[in-house]
Amino acid sequence: MIAVVVADDHDLLREGVSACLATFDDITVIAEASSGEGAVDMVAQHSPDVVVVDLVMPGIGGLEAIRRIREAHPRMGVLALSSFYERERVQDALDAGADGYLVKSVDAESLAHAVRNVARGQGAFSPEVTRVLASVPSAPDRALATLTTRELEIAELVAKGRTNAEIAKQLGLSIFTVKNHVSNVLTKLHAQTRTEAAATVLNAGRT
Repeated sequence: MIAVVVADDHDLLREGVSACLATFDDITVIAEASSGEGAVDMVAQHSPDVVVVDLVMPGIGGLEAIRRIREAHPRMGVLALSSFYERERVQDALDAGADGYLVKSVDAESLAHAVRNVARGQGAFSPEVTRVLASVPSAPDRALATLTTRELEIAELVAKGRTNAEIAKQLGLSIFTVKNHVSNVLTKLHAQTRTEAAATVLNAGRT
């Protein structure tokens, strides 16, 4: 029997997840929580095999709850549940310690299958999430990833049409320093002009 704690601040969704899991003979929901702190407390009290955590909850939230649960219970199965599945959001959940990530439109069979997988120490992902993780970042995104934090900041200001003097004043840098950074930005983005560099930034949706 797989013991599960379900954490979601929406009563209907939390109760729906619990009811779905209760229909399977090998799974039992032993506790519920409606906040991040509640999830951490219920896990500490009941030591389930798996905890299903909504990412958007009051208090410390789902991500921090996952971090704390993972730190305290390294071998426990942790399954993130969310209506959203952008790459950054999914990656944040995985970095926090989630073993799997499901969208809330998941059907009962898939939910139960995911719970069984993470209970065995395996991953579990909705098809939508798998596609997001498998997608390759766009060329502009890859190019911008080569910039340092300061270079990216300056590249974004260039894309907004700021001159070197304006950038220097805004960031409290010397004109010489700004020129060096702009030169590095052009080199790393394989741009011949400021306009080409600005286009790369704009195409990546950075402004």
